[in-house]
Amino acid sequence: MLPQRRQKILAAIVEQYIETGEPVGSKALQSIAGLDVSSATIRNEMAELTAQGFITQPHTSAGRVPTQAGYRYYVDNLMKPAELEENERRRIESGLDYRSGDPEQLLQAAGETLVDFTNFAAISTTPSDEHAFIKNIEMVPVSPKMAMIVLLTSTGILKSKACRTDVPITADLQDAFSDIVRKNFFGTPLSDVNTVMIQTLVASLGAKALSMSPLLVTISDLVEAASVSEVNLSGQSNLLGYKEYNDNAGQLLDFLHKEEPLGMLVSGSGDSDSDIEIRIGSENRYKELENSSMIISKYKIGDNATGAIGIIGPTRMNYSKLVPSIKYLTDIISKFLSDVYEEESSSGEEDS
Repeated sequence: MLPQRRQKILAAIVEQYIETGEPVGSKALQSIAGLDVSSATIRNEMAELTAQGFITQPHTSAGRVPTQAGYRYYVDNLMKPAELEENERRRIESGLDYRSGDPEQLLQAAGETLVDFTNFAAISTTPSDEHAFIKNIEMVPVSPKMAMIVLLTSTGILKSKACRTDVPITADLQDAFSDIVRKNFFGTPLSDVNTVMIQTLVASLGAKALSMSPLLVTISDLVEAASVSEVNLSGQSNLLGYKEYNDNAGQLLDFLHKEEPLGMLVSGSGDSDSDIEIRIGSENRYKELENSSMIISKYKIGDNATGAIGIIGPTRMNYSKLVPSIKYLTDIISKFLSDVYEEESSSGEEDS
């Protein structure tokens, strides 16, 4: 641990630089840090912090700015999370639309709320739960040989896909389809639906195999889509307004269009058991994010399903304010989606 005086100076440099974006000098620190010592003493402490790699001097006559190590020490040891004000809570709550009951729509609204609240980019993943099961499957005819298949999971995820059949969609065919899905899919874990299961089922249908095969393959496709956690990104154009990205804005925006690395970053690939994680600069593992920070918060649905929501912005962000805001938003999402999950699970038990 750093000596107490050095901690106060580092905290003051980080907080002042976050607020102004300008290097912080010893004279400014004398009043900001509340230290009853001379400028010379503060300069000596700043020299020690520089030697230890916590702050740096952009050019000879300038004050100091935090390094990645300085931000990390501040976040881990010195940061005091701000108390959310009532108007900030209301602002977060007002951006969410609970009426649809659709987790994906809720997460999209949550991302837009974060974009508005932070002026950064927001990122989220849809729920992923290996224990989720099929709640309902419906077929909606749209033409003589075309139907929309709709899948609902126990975690509230809704997926749909058009399917072209080889035979006309009659009332008898719809009844047969409903009977098959009720007997073979309702209450079935998503993980149990695979190519082998579909092929075995089709083979058991006899004369109905020809008419049912395209519909059952579509169900398999929907289950696969519902099983994969999707990455949603919004507000990335906001990052163009920060001077930190003047040199790599194009590279950053190109990177943010790549879903696979973003998904790994948001999920953390199991790197942390914490509900909220702050990754600074090179901790994000990709060169394009070396001057960015991510604050990622995990939400839970029931006991099993999890996803994440968070922000991407420059390392010069107000961590003490943003962490409680994101945590508050995540708690709202967790409660709402857990309620949906419990309702769907209870209904599923009653139906069975």
